[in-house]
Amino acid sequence: MEFIIHTIFWTLALYGLFEIIKNIIYLSTYTNFKSDGIYVIVAVKNQEEKIEGFLRSTLFKILYGKEENLKNIMVVDLKSTDQTKEIVKKLSQEYECIQVINWKECKDIMDNVDES
Repeated sequence: MEFIIHTIFWTLALYGLFEIIKNIIYLSTYTNFKSDGIYVIVAVKNQEEKIEGFLRSTLFKILYGKEENLKNIMVVDLKSTDQTKEIVKKLSQEYECIQVINWKECKDIMDNVDES
């Protein structure tokens, strides 16, 4: 019985050590990655009750402390009939990385992406 417990213990210990080494290698590789920035495109329609919380939580949870890498959060308004566009415009004054565009402008941006 003692042999089984020691075998399980050492198996888990080696697995944990392997995971730690794997994460260290991954993080060192990832942090050396050079990028032109992060671009987020969010398409919305009639989301006045949820859009402000979504954008603020996105900025806080995902990008908190890394705003220097964030180029733009483009909120594409899909012809909302409520106050969604006005709420996003208010947030864009508070956060310069947020920008409101319509779906035609988004299509133009996507069509002109350099694939090199």
